[in-house]
Order: sequence, then C-alpha cells, then structure tokens
Amino acid sequence: MRLVRRSRPGAAASALLALAALAALAAQSGCCAVPVPPAPPVPLAAPEVGLEAANPLRPLPEPPLGSPADWAAVPWVTPAKVRLGRWLFFDTRLSADGTLSCASCHQPSLAFSQPTPRSTGIRGQQGTRKAPPILNAAFPVYPAFFWDGRAASLAEQAKGPIANPIEMGHTLDGAAAAIRGVAGYRPWFREAFGDERVDIDRIAEAIAAYEATRLSGNSRADRFDAGDATALTAAEQRGRALFFGRGACATCHLGPNLTDGKFHNVGIGWRAPPPGAPPERGFEDLGRAAVSHDPRDTGAFKTPTLRDCSRHAPYMHDGSVATLREAVALYRTNGQANPWKSEKLRAGPLSWEDVDDLVAFLGALDGEGFDDEPPRRFPH
Repeated sequence: MRLVRRSRPGAAASALLALAALAALAAQSGCCAVPVPPAPPVPLAAPEVGLEAANPLRPLPEPPLGSPADWAAVPWVTPAKVRLGRWLFFDTRLSADGTLSCASCHQPSLAFSQPTPRSTGIRGQQGTRKAPPILNAAFPVYPAFFWDGRAASLAEQAKGPIANPIEMGHTLDGAAAAIRGVAGYRPWFREAFGDERVDIDRIAEAIAAYEATRLSGNSRADRFDAGDATALTAAEQRGRALFFGRGACATCHLGPNLTDGKFHNVGIGWRAPPPGAPPERGFEDLGRAAVSHDPRDTGAFKTPTLRDCSRHAPYMHDGSVATLREAVALYRTNGQANPWKSEKLRAGPLSWEDVDDLVAFLGALDGEGFDDEPPRRFPH
C-alpha cells in the first residue's frame, strides 16, 4: 500500500474510525481482531528561545568567608532547582492579583529585607509584621522559620505568604494552577524534578532552593576573625569586645549567623493593659505563644540574624524601631519590662559611647554573596 504523505483535515480520525468498525465486524464474525494503533504521546514542551540566557544555569556558589552554608547539608538544593526557583521568587503570578512576588518584600538591594515597618499585601493590605531577611536561611541552628517559628522548613516558609489572605492572597492550589497554566515553565520543572508535574510542593522547594543560595559572608568582621587585624577600626574593635563581653549580645546572637534561632521576649510591642485586663492583653501580637500555646512564650519572637543588619531598617518584628542606634539603645536597660521578659537580658550598664561602638561593629557585619536582580524574562 502506498503511504499518503499529505492527508486532508480529519483523514487520520476517519482512518481510526474505519479500523474500529473493522475490528467490531471481525469480532462478530469470529475472526482475529484488527489492532487499533495507540494514541501518539504528548510531546514534551521545549524551552522558550532566549530564556536560558535570561536565567542561566549556574553552579552552587562558593560560600563566602564566615557563612554557615554547607551544600552537603542540603542535598535537595541543585542548580536546576535554583534556576527555576529564581524565576518563581520574582514571579508576580504567584499572587492572587498578579501584583506581588516574594521579592516584593524580600528585596535584593536591602539584603532581601524591606524598608517598611510592616509588609504590604495585595490591594494595599497592611500586615502586622516586617518581613525577616532570608540570608543564610537554609542553615539555621534550629529549623524554625518565621518570627514565630510556625514553619519547620524553608520550603514550608515559602508557602506561607502565598496563602496568607493579606499578603499574596492566593490559595496554594490556586497558585499552583496559575504556574501550571504557564506552558513555558514545563521544561524547567522537568529539568529540576525529572518530569513536568507542577504542584505547590515543587514550587515551594524550588523557591527555597533559590533562597538557600542567598548567602552573606566575607564581611570586615569575618576578615578580622580570620586574622586580618586591620579589617576593623578602633571603634569597631571596641564594639566587638562589648558584643562578646560585657554587652552580652552573644547570649542570643551567636554562631556564624549571629542568631541562636530561638524565641525571646525583649518587650517589643508591650503596652500596659487597662486596669483589670489580663496582662497578655499588653501584647497586640502574642508571637511564639500563638504557635506553641505555651504562656511562657508570650511576646517572644525569633532572634534575627545580625548579618547585614545595617541594611534592614526599620527593626524588630513589627518595624517599630527606626534606626540601628535606637535598636541597640533599647538594651541599655535590658529591654522593656513586662511579665514575660527574657531572663537572658542581663547586659552590664552601657553608656552612649558603648552604644555607638556597638553600632559601629554591627556595620562591619555587612557582607557579600547575596546580590541579585530580577530575571530579564520569565516563562510564558
């Protein structure tokens, strides 16, 4: 039989119907069934032209001096997931109205923090907390994320703002459907995960993989610790001595990321309640207690990293402290008094000169390794 190279529209469908009819007749007459050819497989999506150049595949970065990053500790972080996660981190289509991305609050130029006291969500809604920085976030002392520790992994943390009605305002299923509907993402999910399935767990894992590469290190303080005696000024050296000595800052701000990863009440957000009201009414935000349901955690929030803190103003979980000097000055009196204030606040008396020296040292914690900017093109 001669092959037909060009068939009119509908010819293939007609041929299949004819074969099916022959098969039915053959079955009725007892003859051998005529095989029906299987449907052709769905072709794999091909990458869009130019996207590779807009977001090239890069090896995992070399951790800078002083950074706690250890790629062997996070084997799920791969270059392909990082590339996919970089697109997703900056993609506004993860929000319900297409206006916000993860980077809207975690801004690269501010060491992946934000310049406002509280986050602003879709339709201009105001949140109750400031977005914490994500530098070195994949390498915590304890795996607890958000100011109140309600997420146990960086991937779980990535889901939170997406589903928060006053942040990105989507449902997790809705966000996954939005990305699933972008055909241009399919080859990059295949590259990162082995097939083209798009779901919220993969989206969150890819975002977390990108966030894991936002490292900070090689600060002047790191270089001083490594033996460069000229890396810090005299004031910064005095501040360093205070930080690790009489100032007792390292009681909570310890280790390479300068945080113990735990939760402490330092009085931020406390206002004496009206007479006769229960004392917990003094906190607008109960912090860790709302998650742990332990009254001892009332008003307690996670110790933030101090790396690149000069870029993070305003400060504290509610952004209520405008400058770094004001933030340090709060600890001259060991924090604001309230019934649940942490017993770890026990610094010796600090003068205003001490405060200035501590601020100088904190400025020397500004590092490198996290710089980035939005991709020039996104999958469509």
